[in-house]
Amino acid sequence: MVFPAARSLAPVTARRRTGSWPSARAAAWGAAAVVALSACSGSAGNARTASVEASGDGTLRIGLILDNTGGQAFLNGAQLAAAKLAIQEINAAGGHKGKPVELLPEKVSADTAAQARELVDAKADVAIGPTDSSHAPAAIDVLSKAKVALISPANTAWQLNTYKSGGYYFRTAAADIAQAAVLVKLAKDGGAKSIAVVHEDGAYGTEVSAAVAAAAKSAGLDPVTVAGFKPGDSQKAAAAARDAAPDAVVVVAREDAQGAIAELNNAGLSGKKLVLADGAFKQYGSDLASKALDGAHGIVPGVFPSAHLQGELVAVDAGLKDMTYAAETYDAVNLAALAAAAADDDAGASVAAKLISVSGGASGAATQPAGKPSACRTYKDCLAAVKAGTAVDYDGESGPVRFDADGEVTVANYMVFTYGADNKAKLTGSETASRTAD
Repeated sequence: MVFPAARSLAPVTARRRTGSWPSARAAAWGAAAVVALSACSGSAGNARTASVEASGDGTLRIGLILDNTGGQAFLNGAQLAAAKLAIQEINAAGGHKGKPVELLPEKVSADTAAQARELVDAKADVAIGPTDSSHAPAAIDVLSKAKVALISPANTAWQLNTYKSGGYYFRTAAADIAQAAVLVKLAKDGGAKSIAVVHEDGAYGTEVSAAVAAAAKSAGLDPVTVAGFKPGDSQKAAAAARDAAPDAVVVVAREDAQGAIAELNNAGLSGKKLVLADGAFKQYGSDLASKALDGAHGIVPGVFPSAHLQGELVAVDAGLKDMTYAAETYDAVNLAALAAAAADDDAGASVAAKLISVSGGASGAATQPAGKPSACRTYKDCLAAVKAGTAVDYDGESGPVRFDADGEVTVANYMVFTYGADNKAKLTGSETASRTAD
């Protein structure tokens, strides 16, 4: 698994969500401006859509699973600060049923199962995390058995949406394949009528490239040429793309994206012909030949943290320099507290049963209040609507969430960057991919 350069308070650098869990399944996502497709419904009787009786002890306890160690330890800071900020604001608004919501003491460890067991022993009702998709099954296995709701702000491996969790697993991050329609839209907006997809072998490259090919065909781009490569050996894939004479080339890679771009340049495919998936996005600068990416587009998932959120997070942690997963963590905590408020109960089962409702998603869910959901941006505002018996749609710092019956977000936001002659990218726009929930 390869982590990205961080999203920071300084000018934007790369940010990618992790997704290393093996997968052979892909789903169709459509750019909102192009098409919206249906998502799969959850299995009958899962905790997300079940009717449950109150069983909490009156105190809502939320714990964190911080699984980043070594060189990736910096990723823990933003998640912890965001959780602390959300809890502070929730408690300032009255907490849960008049009692403060508790944030359990944090511990950093790559032993995810052990962290999950400690949270269960501490009577956690909700856990936020983990970061790494490959660690999610260990957390799910422990927490679902204990009926503790789990919301990851970072997992993106598609296969996790079918992992058996009893309905206790959610994520505020979109699956990697959600970016496919956005990549295709960028190519088409640039005038492309045919594309090639050059992808690195492995779960990420295989899944995203297949989704891009499907989205391209749906969008009327034809022919579509797909060529894979092993890291360090992208010359043949670049040649295959060149021989297809495409109008645009989508690069789907992580470990050796730079090598693939260099080989594409050698094959005469450069500049505005290139569209980089999130895994390939980087401030390359002098690492590539001059103008290699001049006019190329790249995308990064999520939205850049608002100035307000940045300021509030720095007030919590004055030493914070990275914002990766902050917005998603902040929203996960707020959604958990709103679900508990909607259930009038703090038990994990009650939270799981109301998360879809308060996120504004899956209108067919048994727990959804009648009427059109009212959009709200803060816990305090949403809480007022919940107390009034109004359906709410929490649209937080990371944008709309709208969980479906599989605990998946149905709206994915992306920042669009454009490269200059110096091979450095600047934020130039945004795109949204969406799918409707049954």
